[in-house]
Amino acid sequence: MADALQALELENFLPYRLSVLAQLVSESLHDLYAEPFGLSVTQWRVMAALGRFAPLAASEVGQRILMDKVAVSRAVAGLMERGLIERATDRTDRRRASLRLSARGRAMHARIVPLALGYQERLYNALDADERRRFDALTERLFAHAKALRPTG
Repeated sequence: MADALQALELENFLPYRLSVLAQLVSESLHDLYAEPFGLSVTQWRVMAALGRFAPLAASEVGQRILMDKVAVSRAVAGLMERGLIERATDRTDRRRASLRLSARGRAMHARIVPLALGYQERLYNALDADERRRFDALTERLFAHAKALRPTG
């Protein structure tokens, strides 16, 4: 058993490498919007999801950004407190509330999106056009396979 544990080279372990890369990219992007806009990573992800898919229930936001209910709930509360998102009760199901960006939230979102896309472009500059296409195809395949490997229930 000890040999099996010693055989794991953490720096070459794909889950570890993906996690570290995701964290580094997320922190670098966060540096672009945290101070000027006063948003946490989770708050920005909520805004980004609402900017793309609104209206959404809070649970749907959590599913879109793959974050737990507590983190999403805190982010939503903070964004609502700042007037960046609005909650509306569903007319067909009064127990369901949907979220969307407010006018103020849409304006902030419109200012952050170019920063995020610019960062993505600078990051992608490490790859040529063919490498980008292959990277995108490979990450899509890994994403789909990781979802398929995840136990359900």
